[in-house]
Amino acid sequence: MSKGLMVAGLAGGSGKSVVSVGLTAALSRRGRTVVPFKKGPDYIDAGWMKLAAGRSCYNLDPFLMEESVIRASFQDRGQEGERLIVEGNRGLYDGVNATGGYSSAELAIMLNLPVLLVVNCTKTTRTVAALVMGCQQFDPQVNICGVVLNQIGGARHRAIVTEAVEHYTGLPVVGAIPRLKRDIFPMRHLGVTPHQEYDGADAALELLADTIDEHLDVERIEDLMFKIPASKNVIPNTFGVEAGPASSSLRIGYLMDAAFQFYYAENLEALEAAGAELVPVNALSASKLPDLDGLYIGGGFPETSAADLAANEGFRHSVRAAVESGLPVYAECGGLIYLGESIVLDGVEHQLAGVFPVRFGLSKRPQAHGYSIFRAEQNNPFYPVGAKVKGHEFRYSTILSWSGNPSELVLRMDRGTGFIGGRDGLCRNNVLALYTHIHALGTPEWAVGFVARCRATKS
Repeated sequence: MSKGLMVAGLAGGSGKSVVSVGLTAALSRRGRTVVPFKKGPDYIDAGWMKLAAGRSCYNLDPFLMEESVIRASFQDRGQEGERLIVEGNRGLYDGVNATGGYSSAELAIMLNLPVLLVVNCTKTTRTVAALVMGCQQFDPQVNICGVVLNQIGGARHRAIVTEAVEHYTGLPVVGAIPRLKRDIFPMRHLGVTPHQEYDGADAALELLADTIDEHLDVERIEDLMFKIPASKNVIPNTFGVEAGPASSSLRIGYLMDAAFQFYYAENLEALEAAGAELVPVNALSASKLPDLDGLYIGGGFPETSAADLAANEGFRHSVRAAVESGLPVYAECGGLIYLGESIVLDGVEHQLAGVFPVRFGLSKRPQAHGYSIFRAEQNNPFYPVGAKVKGHEFRYSTILSWSGNPSELVLRMDRGTGFIGGRDGLCRNNVLALYTHIHALGTPEWAVGFVARCRATKS
């Protein structure tokens, strides 16, 4: 029987990632089959959840996806495991507007999931009960089932906060995590460090699982979970695409290494559902691109590996040569940067693939952050003209120089920043490079268009 809950917090930094990833690791270590989910547009926490569960983590986002698609994805995936853990994002009721649109609370109501609320108790005691009570009464449709106290200073601190919360709210305090001597999740930009770049990720998971087992009542938490209904096959074919015949199988590569790791599991599965054979490629160590019919370059942190990417000159040249020969390439954010001319970091210029005449820099502040919507206004390799696509942006990179003109960019931003001048989408031959990230469950035409262009080019 599948049972699940959502782990949410009062705010970002509350400790919900520690609880979500740690609980997933602890349950997996006990022999439970855990299917992890992440609310919202997030690759990094999802990567840690995947590592802890030993299986793909799936994203659920009310802005990017229709409710029927979210339900179908959750219920379909849910039948694959015994325990389902959904990690929320930001504060429980935080959304894109004052009414909390697209919040974690909205998702919990949509999926009828109980919420395990994580509260940072630094320098506070009885006020924690007021905060929890506020969340409890703010929306009666949200079922807060229990509370985890985080950043507890000692036994007396724990006793006072526990007594106050349970007395005033009637909710059980199912655990209290002390102030840890080690920061398990060092922060970078607005999130934690990706596990691909984390030295000792497996040891960190063991420490998290130990922490959960020692300080949380895992059996009680399992009892608080709700049963997940069986799939009603709301969407028999989740991606809306039909697989191509075996004889026309395509080899689509995707860069997967420390520099490029931002891929939704659903995006890769959508390409496979459309008939593609996926080929992981390491841009840091491979001498050249393998024989491919298409290339997908996701986001990541190319700036942290800029020197190594530049040093792998043979691979950079093979990418540029493949583009010149007509290879279909779809590049998002970090992928867009890699196809540029160079990136300048601390006064040092690192050469990149050189497909587009763009020099990038890096700011200390976000240059774009949040949901976005673009409209395809001009011909491009993958989207029909007129297509309206929801996505999201998250970048610190800047455009230092570009010899192009904004009118050449094929996508118009209805919401968000884009590349420059309210537009996005650099095109060259069969390449489309853009800052916007998309999710295949919200944009089924992406996989259709990508695979169709690869198949047409191959034939």
